Amino acid sequence: MPVPGRVQVQPATEAKRAPVPELAKLRSAAAVRERCGMVHRWVADGRSPHFTLDESRLDAVAAYVADVTREAYPDLRIPYHSRWRHFSVGGVDRWSTLAAQLDVDSIERARIAFDLATVSVLLDAGAGDAWRYREGDRSFGRSEGLAVASLDMFRAGLFSSDTRRPHHVDSAALANIDVAMLAQHLQVDAKNPLVGLEGRSALLRRLGQALAERPDLFGRAPARPGNLVDYFRDIDKSRIAASTVLGALLDGLSAIWPSALMLNGFAVGDAGRHPAVRTGDDTDEIVPFHKLSQWLTYSLLEPLETAGLVVERLDELTALAEYRNGGLLVDLGVIRPRGAIEPQARHEVSSELIVEWRALTVALMDRLVAPVRTRLGLDRSFAMPHMLQGGTWTAGRKIARELRPPDGPSPIPVAADGTVF
Repeated sequence: MPVPGRVQVQPATEAKRAPVPELAKLRSAAAVRERCGMVHRWVADGRSPHFTLDESRLDAVAAYVADVTREAYPDLRIPYHSRWRHFSVGGVDRWSTLAAQLDVDSIERARIAFDLATVSVLLDAGAGDAWRYREGDRSFGRSEGLAVASLDMFRAGLFSSDTRRPHHVDSAALANIDVAMLAQHLQVDAKNPLVGLEGRSALLRRLGQALAERPDLFGRAPARPGNLVDYFRDIDKSRIAASTVLGALLDGLSAIWPSALMLNGFAVGDAGRHPAVRTGDDTDEIVPFHKLSQWLTYSLLEPLETAGLVVERLDELTALAEYRNGGLLVDLGVIRPRGAIEPQARHEVSSELIVEWRALTVALMDRLVAPVRTRLGLDRSFAMPHMLQGGTWTAGRKIARELRPPDGPSPIPVAADGTVF
């Protein structure tokens, strides 16, 4: 049965947005894995001026990750790595409390969860070491603080243009997000600075524009991320491949990322350049990562399951190319910088060093899944999203705090703009 507000895309819109064939080669987890593998081989062959590898250390990393996982999940019932974990920081299940107040059916609850996850993930790039979000007499920093803040903003109706439906996210409301509004709700001031505030507000406005431009995915007037639930259920009412979810996000949202990389007039998204990647076409040297798009994909899996879909082929997705996973590999000696890393010198996200580090992170995390699974005594249902959650992200934070107390910054400083890391 058709859903109000969702229409078939018109030919003119299709022509406007039709990507060049080369661009399609970059918009998949398979492309991320393949091209990061090229960079890995380059470094393994000793061609990098930035890093060497000691892959004999991977077994020690697997042991460390398995220990952290057992400590966090003694029963080994490990959920997906997703935004939903952060909403429960401090032992308070904030999403369940909100969801219990919603007088809607399971499909609309899934749409609302899609709305919330989308804006929350897009706000979840590095917050910096100083920022904290106050909730009563407690405060939270980094990803957890941004999660609680975004949930409070969502609950207050900041992302909805319809006062009768405050727990929505739509294109009209997002178009009005500005720096001052975001600063107020994120409690930013001179004593509580947040990295990349301008970048985050611009990202949300671009999200609103992208939603409005794709009625086939997000519905019409006003468009909302939650209508993707209906898009996926139209494909199959019972099951969906994880790569299909990512593919739809990359198709609909790649243009929102502020990358300088363009291909025949189209934005590539979260990607960088590296000389190891040789393809003989216009995508030569381009290494896609799609970090936040994959983080969003992981965060949409549980809402899809509540809508009655079985999510399949989780192993098609890759690790997230970010500083906790990558930092774990540096701090435990798998990725070895050739020279000393100056803690005050921040590297641009587009620099060859950071692109290489991110690519190595993706390639080497693939090699960790099997040994971590074996150490935990689990079967093949333990896949990448479980390892990340169990897991490498927590282990990366733990070892960073041990080596660089008290806050455990990244071993390689990055000049974050609030849109990638």
